[in-house]
Amino acid sequence: MLQALIHFLETFPPVIGTLLMATLPLVERFALPVAIAGFHLPAWEAFLLVVLGNMVPVVAITLLAEKFHNWISTHDHFFARGWIKSIDHAQKKFARYEKYGLIGLLLFLSIPSPVNGAFSASLIAFILGYPMHKSLPYLFAGVVIGNSIVLLATVGVVRIF
Repeated sequence: MLQALIHFLETFPPVIGTLLMATLPLVERFALPVAIAGFHLPAWEAFLLVVLGNMVPVVAITLLAEKFHNWISTHDHFFARGWIKSIDHAQKKFARYEKYGLIGLLLFLSIPSPVNGAFSASLIAFILGYPMHKSLPYLFAGVVIGNSIVLLATVGVVRIF
């Protein structure tokens, strides 16, 4: 699947392909290695593009999730009930992590793994009820730290090979 996505993104200019890949959940952590090793972008340019691309869903989710939740909560249909049930379940599941606060969210996002990227961390911030003005700096810092780790690993591997 990742190979098919990379092949599709190669049809775009490298800057656009990198930005697009950095905005997608589950593959966002692969954007930096693909930009450097696959698209042959300079490391500094790839890093900036990936951080920018990672922040697109962060801002969108932190801006719109509460509005969407309020809108869907006022509608009584199958999707609304499923949404509310899912949010309630997630809130109960993540309640044990509330004690770590925004620092815990930053640490979660700083670990370079496909499942704990910017998209997931933004949803967790919403589920835990952190307002945008409080969570955004921590989410941004986590994006920068996580991508710095990926950058160091990518540049090291590219230099070795």
